[in-house]
Amino acid sequence: MFSLIGLFFTQDSPLQVQKTLSLVELIRDGGLGGQLIIGLLFLLLLIAIYIYFERWFAIRAASKFDHHFMDQIKMFVGQGKIDAAQALCMQENTPVSRLIGKGISRIGRPLEDINTTIENAGRLEIYKLEKNVSVLATIAGAAPMIGFLGTVIGMILSIFEISNAGGNIDMKLLSDGLYTAMTTTVAGLIVGIVGYITYNHLVVKTNKVVYQMEATSFAFLDILNEPAA
Repeated sequence: MFSLIGLFFTQDSPLQVQKTLSLVELIRDGGLGGQLIIGLLFLLLLIAIYIYFERWFAIRAASKFDHHFMDQIKMFVGQGKIDAAQALCMQENTPVSRLIGKGISRIGRPLEDINTTIENAGRLEIYKLEKNVSVLATIAGAAPMIGFLGTVIGMILSIFEISNAGGNIDMKLLSDGLYTAMTTTVAGLIVGIVGYITYNHLVVKTNKVVYQMEATSFAFLDILNEPAA
C-alpha cells in the first residue's frame, strides 16, 4: 500500500504543471492586429526617448549662464562700447545673450521699443526650446488609448473564437485571448508613463531657462534706466 502511495506522489500530475508567461509568445500569438499595435507603441516609445534626450541636451546647453555676463554688459554699455557688448553676446551664444544682443542693437531708441524687441526675441527663443516637446504630451495621451484599442480588439477576437467553438467555453482559449488583450494595455500604459514623465521633466527645465531670460531682461532694462535716474 505504501508503495502505491509513493508511486502516486512521484508520478507527474497535470495539476503540477505551471505555465510561464513569455512576452514574445504573447505578441506572436496576438494576431496581426495586436502585433501592429505593439509595433506602433514601440515606435512611439523610441520617438519619445529620442525627443527627450535631444531636447534635454539642448535645454542643458541653453541653461549655461556666466554670472559675470551682466556685469560686463553693464560696464560696456556704461562706457559706450556697444560693439564690445554685442561681440560678448555673440561669443556667449545662449538664449539669454541673444536676448540682450537684440536689446543692445536697439540702444538709442525709446525704452518701450527695446522692451518690445526683447519680448519678441524671447518668444522666439522659447519656441526653439519647446520644439517637439508637445509631441511627448501627445504620446503620453495617445499611447494608453492605443493600448486600450488593442485590448478591445483582442477581446472581440476571443469572443468570436468562443462563439465559433459551438458554445463550448475553452478556458485555455479564453485565457490566451485575455493575456494577449492585456499585453497591449500594459504596453500602452508603459509608453504613456514614459511620455508623461519625460514631458514634465522637460517643461520644468524649460521654465528655469525662461525665468533666467526674464530676470536677465529686467536687469538689462534697469541698466538702460540708470542714466535717466
